[in-house]
Amino acid sequence: MNSIGEKLSNLRKGKRLSQEEAAESLGVTRQTISKWETDQSMPDFDKVTLICSLYGITPNELFGSKTQETKIDNKEKDNTSKRALGIASGILLYFIAVSWIVVSIAAFKMDPVLSTGIFLTICGIATVLIIYVSLAYKIPVKEHDKVKNPLQKSITECLGTLTCVIYFIISFVTMAWHLTWIIWLIYGLIEEIIKLLFVLKENKNEK
Repeated sequence: MNSIGEKLSNLRKGKRLSQEEAAESLGVTRQTISKWETDQSMPDFDKVTLICSLYGITPNELFGSKTQETKIDNKEKDNTSKRALGIASGILLYFIAVSWIVVSIAAFKMDPVLSTGIFLTICGIATVLIIYVSLAYKIPVKEHDKVKNPLQKSITECLGTLTCVIYFIISFVTMAWHLTWIIWLIYGLIEEIIKLLFVLKENKNEK
């Protein structure tokens, strides 16, 4: 079971505050913060509300048991795994769809209309699957993660710009506007993969 001191230390580090900054916000000395975090003393009753307000938690979360925290962590890990599996399955279906339309028309000489219909059906299933797992197994945003990682933000912004350029170039060159919308599906998939990778990296670092 985590001690109150360990929880306070983790909460402060999660908010990226130094002991001096936390002490200033709570109206105590740095030594007092240090004593709380090493379990040499307990916060006074009048400080508990300030601590909860500073760290964005409730008193129950501060004084809660390790068992409850473990259940929450396990649920988050389970959701992350299911989300990753769902997105990976969706990506696989997109590859199958692309392979199908290439092989069915070029190799099997299938009717292009029928082949395209099956292609769009597979893409639809993949899209529904990805949307479902994204909504059903949401990855909770932690307090210190509400500000997006600068590197992640830069990558997604560059990816969005590049996707837009590629979309218009291919569309104007081929005039296949009825097909090039798939580029935006691919963009959405890549963005989800990037987001998932950063979450997995964050979880790994926390271990």
